[in-house]
Amino acid sequence: MLRLTWVQPEDLIGHELRQAAQDGREPSAVAARWRAAGGPEAPLTAGASPRPASPYLRLLATDLLDELADLPSALADDEPTDLARITSLCPDWPVATGGRAARPARLEAAWLGRAVGCLLGKPVEKLPLTAIRDLARATGNWPLTGYFTARGVPGELLARHPWNRRSAATSLAENIDGMPEDDDLNYPLLNLLVLQRHGRAFTTTDVARVWLDELPAGRTFTAERVAYRNLLSGLEPPLTARRHNPFREWIGALIRADVHGWTNPGDPAAAAGQAHRDATLTHTTNGVYAAMFTAAVVATAATGDHDVHACLRTGLTVVPPRSRLARAVRRAVRLARDHTDFDTVVDLLHDTYAATHHWVHAVPNTALIAAALTHADGDFSGSVRRAVSGGWDTDSNGATAGSVAALLAGSPRALPERWTAPLKNRLATSVGDFHGAGFDTLARLTHLEATRP
Repeated sequence: MLRLTWVQPEDLIGHELRQAAQDGREPSAVAARWRAAGGPEAPLTAGASPRPASPYLRLLATDLLDELADLPSALADDEPTDLARITSLCPDWPVATGGRAARPARLEAAWLGRAVGCLLGKPVEKLPLTAIRDLARATGNWPLTGYFTARGVPGELLARHPWNRRSAATSLAENIDGMPEDDDLNYPLLNLLVLQRHGRAFTTTDVARVWLDELPAGRTFTAERVAYRNLLSGLEPPLTARRHNPFREWIGALIRADVHGWTNPGDPAAAAGQAHRDATLTHTTNGVYAAMFTAAVVATAATGDHDVHACLRTGLTVVPPRSRLARAVRRAVRLARDHTDFDTVVDLLHDTYAATHHWVHAVPNTALIAAALTHADGDFSGSVRRAVSGGWDTDSNGATAGSVAALLAGSPRALPERWTAPLKNRLATSVGDFHGAGFDTLARLTHLEATRP
C-alpha cells in the first residue's frame, strides 16, 4: 500500500497540536478529543505513522485540523506574516540601498560552501545528538575535521545508529564523487530559475508556477509538500501555506533563501523582501522570518565589507523583535559568546528546544546556525563543523552556515581543499538543466541575475 507522507490528516494532527501550543493557541480540548478517539501521536522522524488510520480517525483528524486553524493566537500581534506589518514592528529595518553585484568568485565560494556544509551533514541527518558525537568519536573525527566515514566504526554502534539511509551511499568520505542531489541545493536552483524567468520583481504565484513546471511532487517534503498539494487542490498563495500545514514554521523556507541574498549584496531589505515573497508560498510567521533573516545575513556577507557578527545583527533587523525566532537567535548568540566549548552551547540549546520542537523546526535550527557562525567567528571550517555537530537538521544547517562563511572567505581558493576537492566541481540535481553543472557555472548564472536591470 502506498503511504503518502506529510499530507495524511492523521499524520498532521499531532504536529498541528504541537504547533498550536507553540504559536500561542490553546489546543488542549482538541488534543483530548483526538486522544480519546485513539488518535496516534505525531510520527517522530518519518512523514507517516506506521499504520494507516481508520476512515473514522481520518475524518476526525480533518475536522480537528479545521478547528485548530480557527483558534485565536495570543502571539498574533507580535508575529504577523504580512510584510507591511512585519516592517512596522522592526524599528531598525534596513534602508534600501540598491546594493551592488558580488564578484563571481565570491558567489562561486558561496555555492561551494553551501554544498560542503550540506554534504558534511547528510549522513547524520535525523540522528540524535549523542549518535552524531559517538559516530564521529569512533573514527577520531571529533571535533569534526573532515567528512564522516564508516571506516573504523564498530558494527554494534552502526546497528544502533545507522547512517541516513538515502545519503550514506553518496556522502560518506569513502563514497563522495561530486555533490549528490539534495533539496538544500535543489531549492536554490529553483530560485535561480524563478529569477531567470521572472526577474527580481517575481511574485509568490511566479514561484508556484516554477514549482509546478520543474519540481516533481515526490521531491517535496513537509511544508513544501502540503503547499504543493494545496496548489493542486486549487488554493492560491498565501492560503497554500496555511491550509492543513502544521509544518509552516519549519526550515523549508530558510533553505531557499540564499539566492535572494546572493542577488542583493549590500541590500538586506531587498533580499528580505524577495525571501518573503518566496517563503509565503509555504510558510507563515517564524518560518518566514527564518528565510528573511537568512537572506539579510547573506546579502550583508556578500559585500565582503562586514564581519559575521555585523551580518547577524543585520539579519535581526528584518525580524519582529518580540518573535520567538528573534529571541532564540539573540539567546544563541549570547551563549556562543559566553562559552568557549561549543558542545556546551549545543547542549543548552537542546535543553531548551529538543523536548518541544521537531528537529526540522525553524526556531531552534536558526538559533543553532547563528550560534555556530558566532562561535567560529565566521571561519569557514569552524562554522560548518559547528553547525553540523549541533544536530537537528544537520545538512540544512551546514549548508546555510557554509554559504555565509564562504561569502566572508571571498573566493573558492580560500576554502580548504579537503572540503571542496571531493565535490569535483560537479552537482547532481533533477532541477531544470542544471544536472552536472559546475559551481563556477552556477556562480556566473547567479551573477547575471544580480546584475540584470
